[in-house]
Amino acid sequence: MIPLKDDIPRVHTPYAVILVIIANVALHLFLGSLQPYVQEHVYYLFGVVPARYAFPDWAAFAGFPATGVLPFFSYMFLHGGWWHLIMNIWMLWIFADNIEDVMGPGRFLCFYLLCGLSAVALHLFFNMTATVPIIGASGAVAGVMGAYVLLYPRGRVLTFIPIFIIPYLVRIPAWLFLGIWFVTQILSGLFEELGAPVQGIAWWAHVGGFATGMILVRLFMQPERCTNCEYKGLGKNFTFQ
Repeated sequence: MIPLKDDIPRVHTPYAVILVIIANVALHLFLGSLQPYVQEHVYYLFGVVPARYAFPDWAAFAGFPATGVLPFFSYMFLHGGWWHLIMNIWMLWIFADNIEDVMGPGRFLCFYLLCGLSAVALHLFFNMTATVPIIGASGAVAGVMGAYVLLYPRGRVLTFIPIFIIPYLVRIPAWLFLGIWFVTQILSGLFEELGAPVQGIAWWAHVGGFATGMILVRLFMQPERCTNCEYKGLGKNFTFQ
């Protein structure tokens, strides 16, 4: 299923979302201008390699710098290809404008980064011996999706579903679309743990980001900005609209 757009109107210009998208695209363009071996070096240096933190002796032997905090932030802005980048920023653009609406730009950026940090933390927990870097914004974007499903569960998502060669468009409630997506990530992660890996996808990062977004939205939202929110339990000023 590929989301095309949602039906929740935007109230404020999503400056922070636009800034994040520009940063991702600009960095990808810059990396694309480098030689392939240099790109790979950047991915290993600024992506998160789990074994780098689990086995410091190995990391030192492999030539990683002693301090490695930056990759926990920089990995969110690195992508392995245009399709990887486009899918992430497309999901971000569909869902994040409404989340920035209720948080404001500064709060949204903090929320986004914290979701990305939690996403990579859960990935590390399940993949401590991995020697390949995790890169991409999908964990942080998943946090946005987790917040969205709480704030706008009855929003409808125009979704493209390919059935053989026939394009099928349907409007799906946000709680159903995002619920299916979340369950799929959990099941895929469990199947991978059972020995059926799908290479190149950090399932647990998606799960960690989504769950964190659901938890943190209460802390970062501003009730007075929540014009179109539906979830009554987030604050005393909330009503269903």
